[in-house]
Amino acid sequence: MPLIDAEPYSRRVIGCAIEVHRTLGPGLLESIYEAALCHELATVGLAFVRQRKLPVFYKSHKLDCELRMDLVIEDAVIVEIKSVQTILPLHEAQLLTYLKVSGLRAGLLLNFNEVRLTDGIRRRLL
Repeated sequence: MPLIDAEPYSRRVIGCAIEVHRTLGPGLLESIYEAALCHELATVGLAFVRQRKLPVFYKSHKLDCELRMDLVIEDAVIVEIKSVQTILPLHEAQLLTYLKVSGLRAGLLLNFNEVRLTDGIRRRLL
């Protein structure tokens, strides 16, 4: 997979997420933020896949199950959406697992359940 500079996409996604948070505020379901963020992404012309499936392998054996990433932006950035009181190490580990399994290098963890969204943003690179 060719290396893609994910930074410009990450900045634009964060801008869209801030607009969603500014409009809706904290305290809603993750699915609502995901739908609103998809609307904003489409408005600014970013390509994305919602609920992208990833196969799971165990010792080279493909299991009959899959992972689902909330959003993949421009085939460069994974976005994991949360609406939780506190981002836990488990949430960050989930994003890192998605990065490893997908082969993508950049990820954003967005926790919309914050007074200021910027306090709920985590960027991760592999």
